[in-house]
Amino acid sequence: MTVQRRGPLLVEGPVEVELEDGTTVSSDRFRVALCTCRRSRRYPWCDTSHRRKG
Repeated sequence: MTVQRRGPLLVEGPVEVELEDGTTVSSDRFRVALCTCRRSRRYPWCDTSHRRKG
């Protein structure tokens, strides 16, 4: 896992993430970006929405 300042968490895949409501999402990509700002429309996956201000 790689932590980026003001950015997503980069995780070597494949990964499985359990969300707050108990559902599980997975990705078989070799690296995924997990959103830490909750601005992503594809949460928990980062879509770079953190770059936009406002």
